[in-house]
Amino acid sequence: MTRSDHVVEGSPDVAGPVRSLVPGLSVVAVGTAAAFFLNTLVPAVSALTVAVVLGVAVGGRLPAGTREGLGWATKKFLRLGVVLLGLQLGLGEVFGLGAGKVLAVVVTVLVAFFGTLLLGRLIRVSRGLALMVATGFSICGASAIAAMDSVTESDKEDVATAVTLVTLYGSAAIALIPFVGQALGMSPERLGSWAGLSVHEVAQVVAAASPAGAGAVAIAVVIKLTRVVLLAPMVAGVSIVRRRRGETTAGKRPAIVPLFVLGFLAMMLVRSSGIVPSAALSVVKVVTTLLFAAALFGLGSGVRIGALLRAGRRGLVLGALSTLLVAGAGYGALAVVGV
Repeated sequence: MTRSDHVVEGSPDVAGPVRSLVPGLSVVAVGTAAAFFLNTLVPAVSALTVAVVLGVAVGGRLPAGTREGLGWATKKFLRLGVVLLGLQLGLGEVFGLGAGKVLAVVVTVLVAFFGTLLLGRLIRVSRGLALMVATGFSICGASAIAAMDSVTESDKEDVATAVTLVTLYGSAAIALIPFVGQALGMSPERLGSWAGLSVHEVAQVVAAASPAGAGAVAIAVVIKLTRVVLLAPMVAGVSIVRRRRGETTAGKRPAIVPLFVLGFLAMMLVRSSGIVPSAALSVVKVVTTLLFAAALFGLGSGVRIGALLRAGRRGLVLGALSTLLVAGAGYGALAVVGV
């Protein structure tokens, strides 16, 4: 009898579970590669958005054998992506903004988040969709939506709808923010600050601030990434609230502070230490996007278009109102702090 034919009694069969993941992971790899390819053809649409749309498009046609790998990729790659996201901003860059701009970021995020939850209740969309839109529009778009979903397990249709709305209204903001800013006579620094506070995705922020020049883009990106910092306390806060209500995730009470959130904060400290070379940071940024794209493709594959369309008009109204809310809150916050 050869070694391969012999299984020691009581020993775990590792090869079986690994083999069961391969079909789904292979599909994820192909979907992620396709998302990045399409993003190079249409740079205005982020790879994350393309990934979730591709997932939705093929989800109903995939064989049952791919489900386990798709589910594993969605959960594991998402959390690792959030951890690596912490390397995109150091504490020194946040403190360099000054107390006024940091206060404007905090006020804008809080007003946008809780205001969107209230709007969702008034419009009567599902609680899950309201939470996803509130998170994505107030913090950092698709990646924030995916991170919040990992501690709430919202319906996949709500998550996909929120990602779609981020793309739709974030793209509209690319044109409207510089137009309105110029009409109001904003300086490049102020317009960049407003774009960083108001626009949903990082790539959209860059596009919105670009007409005002390189200086506006630089400050817009730092302010936007400072909003990203608030992802950690926001996700932790929702987890704590769910824990107090006795709600569960996968049959278990949510962690007081999810481990991946602690990892995010740890990576921020690593970035702040200055020990990571800039070349490595560039690679990590691409890897982070790859992980999020893979996770969102997996998530989208579980969506059924009929259920997605049911959000319809109310979802569009919520996205429009939330966009106006975050833009208004950002503009008001800058006026109050005198920036």
